[in-house]
Amino acid sequence: MAEFLESHSFVSRCTNVYFSIFALFCFKLFIKISLNILTHFYAVRGNRKEAARIAAEFYDFRQGHRSWADRSPLHEAACQGRLLALRTLLSQGYSASIITIDHVTPLHEACLGDHVACARALIEAGANVNATTIDGVTPLFNACSRGSSTCAEVLLENGAKPQAEVCRPSPIHEATSKGKAACVEALLAWGADVDYEIPHLGTPLYIACVSQELQCTRTLLDGGANVQKGHFLESPLHAAAQKDCTEVIKVLLEFGANINAKNLELKRPVETAPPSSLAEGLLLLYEATPRSLLQLCRLGIRDYMGCSRLHLIPQLKLPTLLQKYLQYR
Repeated sequence: MAEFLESHSFVSRCTNVYFSIFALFCFKLFIKISLNILTHFYAVRGNRKEAARIAAEFYDFRQGHRSWADRSPLHEAACQGRLLALRTLLSQGYSASIITIDHVTPLHEACLGDHVACARALIEAGANVNATTIDGVTPLFNACSRGSSTCAEVLLENGAKPQAEVCRPSPIHEATSKGKAACVEALLAWGADVDYEIPHLGTPLYIACVSQELQCTRTLLDGGANVQKGHFLESPLHAAAQKDCTEVIKVLLEFGANINAKNLELKRPVETAPPSSLAEGLLLLYEATPRSLLQLCRLGIRDYMGCSRLHLIPQLKLPTLLQKYLQYR
């Protein structure tokens, strides 16, 4: 009987705790909605100073504290690309780095919407170009997701890190998966690791092959990507063969992909291609056709130079035609 009463008491205490948490959440939600309505009311009536004062007092954005407000007027202006409204809010005291409950900044919104002018204005006002959301997303990631190479360039010029930190969303993988070749070029130009491998995704080149993005595949290979490096033992050629993407396969083979590479199941690319597919036929034909001496020399020279020195090819004392051949131009 005593054990039953003790257990019943424990359940009651737990219930009270959960009820208190739920009540606190509802109260915060009510306050948040009320403040947003009040701020919007003052903004609509033209009293922007009062709107800024309310935001400053209740959101604490002047002190750089974390705001639990879902959206501020500055977020809305950046999201919609309203440059004049954004500049007005900044001049009235809104912080360029105000965040939501998920740590989304106005700069995140501007980059996701491809609003370059708004992004520039926020950066000039002191926005953190490397700010991360609770999911690790940066403004640069958003720019690459949207395919805004202009926003990406603006961020990189102002100190954005081209390489994602460990266990955080990678801009180059995002750009590659969506076929945003211009963003990939910008990232590589600013020092992103072309062979950056994420355990659950693989390299950018592998992602390009899985996504069947021909232009990104060529851009990465032109940037010195290791044509053999994919996802563990799965090579980019395996991925292209499985997708029956002959155009990507041709590019990979042109850059020296190993047709005899084996994956975890000890299968070669031709063995992973769909039966009787174009990919299977192409790979079988390639196996039976000897490589030209010219092609072998090109691969040998590029391999000897290494990824980090491929950009020096134009400085070699070679005929222009030969330089272009070495660069796959």
